[in-house]
Amino acid sequence: MLEEERKLVVSEKRKQMNRREFIAGAGATAISFAAIKAKLVYGTAANSKVRLGMIGCGMRGKDIGDKFIEHGGYKIVAAADYFEDRVDEFGEKFGIEQSKRFTGLSCYKKVLESGVDAVAIESPPYFHPEQAAAAISAGVHVYLAKPIGVDVPGCVSVSETGRRATANKLCFIVDFQTRADALYREAIKRVHYGDIGRIMYGDANFVTGPTWLTWNPIGKYLEEKPNDPEVRLRAWGLDKALSGDIISEQAIHAIDVASWILGEDAVSAYGTGGLASRKFGNVWDYFAVVYDFPKDIVLSFNCKQGGTDDYGGILCRFYGTDGVIDTHYGGEVSIRGNTPYKGGKTSEIYWGGASKNIADFYDNIINGRYANTTVQPSVRSVLTSILGRSAAYAHSEMTWDEMMKANEKLEADFLRDLKA
Repeated sequence: MLEEERKLVVSEKRKQMNRREFIAGAGATAISFAAIKAKLVYGTAANSKVRLGMIGCGMRGKDIGDKFIEHGGYKIVAAADYFEDRVDEFGEKFGIEQSKRFTGLSCYKKVLESGVDAVAIESPPYFHPEQAAAAISAGVHVYLAKPIGVDVPGCVSVSETGRRATANKLCFIVDFQTRADALYREAIKRVHYGDIGRIMYGDANFVTGPTWLTWNPIGKYLEEKPNDPEVRLRAWGLDKALSGDIISEQAIHAIDVASWILGEDAVSAYGTGGLASRKFGNVWDYFAVVYDFPKDIVLSFNCKQGGTDDYGGILCRFYGTDGVIDTHYGGEVSIRGNTPYKGGKTSEIYWGGASKNIADFYDNIINGRYANTTVQPSVRSVLTSILGRSAAYAHSEMTWDEMMKANEKLEADFLRDLKA
């Protein structure tokens, strides 16, 4: 295609997409206004707070609880965690009565029976599919932490739960901060318009220090009690079944951006990795994976969770025939090339993105928006991480179809020794 023809096609595509976005936005505004007006007439939901239950009261649960309260549209009325000390600390902080604090592996069920409108699920990822499915079955809206699951059966379950939520007029949002960030949204929209031309190749990485020694010191107790089920549950990020390994639990942030940009399932992956810097836990501390995507697009991915933190960061960069998109979590997001986008710095993305998701969740509930557009893309991202993990464990190539057919489930058998 001649350069003049390519520019004409891109220009026409922009016009068509802008027109569709305008019509869709206008329609959504009209529907939202009608919904708000109806609620105001009947004098109920538009002016009331969403009664929220927290499932998982560890570090992330406590911190994100603050963001729900800061929003102003929520009241945290129930909480659940396996560990009594955690749920009591959370309950004292947010003023939850003793009778609405629940413990044990099945504690989430009691939250769902306590009269909540919505739940925030901040438990270990192993439990996410089961807890999200139960919440939707109970008629409760779901705010789910990433990753949505740790294996193929879990991802398939969440995909179906998302469809059930929409059919049952319930809201289900997945908390990926980058997908809520305005700079990421604009830059990736421009890539989809064609601003970097045909995509050829991409880099994605997540490089950090020893997270479970700096953020959560409980990990060190695994050296002393490697088979203690309660210690393993507290240090869930160092357990393959509970976390999905570092590629799915933490490095998913980089993989999700790559998946978002490409918008397609990978064809296959070849990987490797291992454990070098830690003597406890059964997760690896580094992965290196090469993905093949449709149209001969190659993605080179790597991650590290150990050693020093001197060169840490979360990066996703794609090279096209006409430009480059460069994204850094907490750093610059831009496009360079024939159609540049200056972008800017995403300095507040960690809590800024979460706060935006919390606001969107509230607006969706109040205004009756049930499209739940974050669910299926999040399922694809986690499946992409699982493909890389599976290939790396085997130190060989694996196709997407082989992964889905194998349908491997991760089992945390040690949980049977814990109280229900």
